[in-house]
Amino acid sequence: MSEPSWFDQTPPWVLWSFLPVLGGGAIAYAGVKTGSNIWIAIGAGFVATGIVLYSSPYLSGFATIVWFAQIALAFALKREYLTKTYPKHLPLPEDPKLFKVIAASRPKIEINSCSKNELVNVLGLPIVYANDIESLRDEGYIFTSLEELHNILEIPNATLQKIEPMVVFSYDYRHESAYSWKRVNSMSVDELLEIGMESKVAIAISEERQRRGEFKSLMDIKKRTGIPFSSYKQLT
Repeated sequence: MSEPSWFDQTPPWVLWSFLPVLGGGAIAYAGVKTGSNIWIAIGAGFVATGIVLYSSPYLSGFATIVWFAQIALAFALKREYLTKTYPKHLPLPEDPKLFKVIAASRPKIEINSCSKNELVNVLGLPIVYANDIESLRDEGYIFTSLEELHNILEIPNATLQKIEPMVVFSYDYRHESAYSWKRVNSMSVDELLEIGMESKVAIAISEERQRRGEFKSLMDIKKRTGIPFSSYKQLT
């Protein structure tokens, strides 16, 4: 079942709400399926109220009002129910709001340790970006933020904003491979010049490192020096 057809369907429990008296149990059932105690309580309340009203000849007129109310509520809860029970095997919806709600209920994807399959089929990243992420990780690079994914791999910000609710970054720069940006913490100005860095950039990086200590990431270099990543991309 595709994304549109999933949200176009009417779950059977919504139709069960048409049952007089016991129809409130349909809402309680939806609460059980979604883990919502509030829905369970409301559904049970409809059933109890219906029993009381239908058992009294003086109150039976109000029973019809309660019956219509439970039907209306069932239809009102339908989309939220479908969102909460969205199948894991389906691609996440294109709609940003739906994506965010559904993503919040799923396990986070750790960018630095996840598989390429998760990057493509869970996060929905194009294979070219998944390959780039994998390639840099294999060289010892550790990503620390979505901003790095944009600056280093040029993944569009719109794409990154969409996947933001689903990703996390486990980060300890001390565990990185020697072949990575970390070499900037031991390279002299002359060595930085040898890899093609401009003189003013190499000097600024060296002076900032001496003044405030080692850099923790490429983004740390950018934040502390104000120098754009393109000026020291030779480090990656």
